[in-house]
Amino acid sequence: MVMPTEIEAQILRYYHAEKWRVGTIAAQLHVHHSVVRRVLAQAGLPRLGPPPRPSQIDAYLPFILQTLEKFPTLTASRLHAMVRERGYRGSRPCEGGGHFRHLIACHRPRRKAEAYLRLRSLPGEQAQVDWAHFGHLEIGRARRPLMAFVMVLSHSRQIFLRFFMDARMENFLRGHVGAFTAWGGVPRVLLYDNLKSAVLERHGDAIRFHPTLLDFAGHYRYEPRPVAVARGNEKGRVERAIRYVRDSFFAARSVTDIDDLNTQAEVWCNGQAADRRCPDEPARTVREVFIDEAARLLALPDNPAPLLERIEVKVGKTPYVRFDLNDYTVPHTHVQCTLTVLADTHEIRIVDSLPLRSLSLRRRGAGGVHVLACHPRSYDKSLPLRSLSLRRRGAGGAQIERPAHIQALADRKHAARQHRATNRLVQAAPATKDLLIRAAERGANLGAITVGLQRLLERYGAAELQAAIPEALARGVPHPNAVRLALERRREQRGEAPPTAIAMPAHVQAHDVPLPPHDLETYDRLKDLADE
Repeated sequence: MVMPTEIEAQILRYYHAEKWRVGTIAAQLHVHHSVVRRVLAQAGLPRLGPPPRPSQIDAYLPFILQTLEKFPTLTASRLHAMVRERGYRGSRPCEGGGHFRHLIACHRPRRKAEAYLRLRSLPGEQAQVDWAHFGHLEIGRARRPLMAFVMVLSHSRQIFLRFFMDARMENFLRGHVGAFTAWGGVPRVLLYDNLKSAVLERHGDAIRFHPTLLDFAGHYRYEPRPVAVARGNEKGRVERAIRYVRDSFFAARSVTDIDDLNTQAEVWCNGQAADRRCPDEPARTVREVFIDEAARLLALPDNPAPLLERIEVKVGKTPYVRFDLNDYTVPHTHVQCTLTVLADTHEIRIVDSLPLRSLSLRRRGAGGVHVLACHPRSYDKSLPLRSLSLRRRGAGGAQIERPAHIQALADRKHAARQHRATNRLVQAAPATKDLLIRAAERGANLGAITVGLQRLLERYGAAELQAAIPEALARGVPHPNAVRLALERRREQRGEAPPTAIAMPAHVQAHDVPLPPHDLETYDRLKDLADE
């Protein structure tokens, strides 16, 4: 902590003018006595009072100073071990030997203050770029990091600010495009910190840039240039701009969502931030200097660079794809397939490319990329995969659906049930096919007719149904009610009882089998035999 100048002046005055002791000064000014001694030692004034008592370390001070000159960051513990090997008998720093540690701190050489040149850049020559973390946003069940992309022109100090939900490469490049578009041009050089989005690997002067960033820089014809390691002063303009954003824009600001935040950021950049004084030209504002600098920027290319997030996704048994914590529907015809998601900040598109096995079709012009679904992008999140059982029971989960996808799957399942029932009827009673054709010609509900014929098949059997359907068609009525009337006439002609709607189990039916009465003459014979 830096000691205030007025406290240092009071310490020196009370010690040398008023002749207060160190403990008295520390008690009255509410500082530690070691702080008082440090201020007095740094002042270089003669010490008042009796000379200090001799210490065991005095004999080893030349060795300690020589060692610290060569190794200024050597720890007090290691120095203690070295002087102990040379005869020192003082206590260890970890055993209450704080006096030894304090003496080492007093004699340790201080790092010399480094002087910096004030750098000036030409108009349109340079801009500086960096990310800044501004906490988190709560969106439904999701807690998203709020990242600010900041780019500042080094000459005019014009600021571009845009917020994103993460610091992915796609958003990093979207921030560049937004700045270039807002300024109407591109600086010749962009300075980067050693971000993973810019520098993948660095060994001394050998730098391996991110290939995506290199392609982007080539498209916009600027030079990407990283600053030296641990030399944040080289991009001090963007660092100060970020601090200015925190204090003058973001502090105590209320927003509804990220779009509202970016709208307010754009107004602030073009208003308050542009009306401040330019540091290099105090007589002019940033806005006025930027007007002159804008003419020096490189022209924008005719076609902007594509900035879509592109990932391959696997569709399971259900017609959903997982992207960025959410599930989006696709047509049910593409389950168990690998599709491609193309996403920007507001929309995602799910596309299907013709596979390589269809190369002959592609050569004939039948291939290409087919857009299967478009959805608004959601920054909420569904339940995690470990809660899949809860999701199957419908216990929450954000799913972005198109009703047409779900309805098409439901219709297909319903039609499949109808087809299975129809096949069963046609196999049991072939005349059913003619009845369904006649009913379809009249526009009747085939689903209800199929269900009615199934019930008649279960109650009367296949043979009776096959015989009754032609009678109904002969009357010109292709309907289950006409078939049921024909079945009932045939039953009454045979004098049979009405069939039960519910078939009883076999062991119950066995109890209802009629038994013939027993001949009583056998009992008479048994009686006669007993009398003999």
